[in-house]
Amino acid sequence: MADNGVVLCNFSLKPGHSIEVKGFIPEGCKKFNINLGTGDKNFVLHFNPRFDALDVKNKIIMNSMVDNVWGEEQEESFFPFQEGADTAVSFQFEKDAIAIRLSTGNPLSFPVRVPVEEITYLAVKDLQLKSITLK
Repeated sequence: MADNGVVLCNFSLKPGHSIEVKGFIPEGCKKFNINLGTGDKNFVLHFNPRFDALDVKNKIIMNSMVDNVWGEEQEESFFPFQEGADTAVSFQFEKDAIAIRLSTGNPLSFPVRVPVEEITYLAVKDLQLKSITLK
């Protein structure tokens, strides 16, 4: 499969709960992304670590999308990801933010820009998925 993508929908992630994505980052990976939202045109969070893509090297780019329109990017220069290695990223849905915990334990946060009662959509692309756990 060229895009190595997985989509999960029809689940319910409400504030106070979390979802953890575990996967393997293939050698030669330029970027991968994990999208959480209410559909493929509405992302509460677009989580996009870039090794070397779109003129960005070794940074985590986060954004939101409403009705297929991107918001303002938030950039994190902390970059714990390695090609050829396993990774785990946990997303805790709070009322006004998504708390992100990386496998290294480092916390990040991204604001919920448009109020949403529940997250029902997850898409993972360019990461060899090992597991998805709802908590």
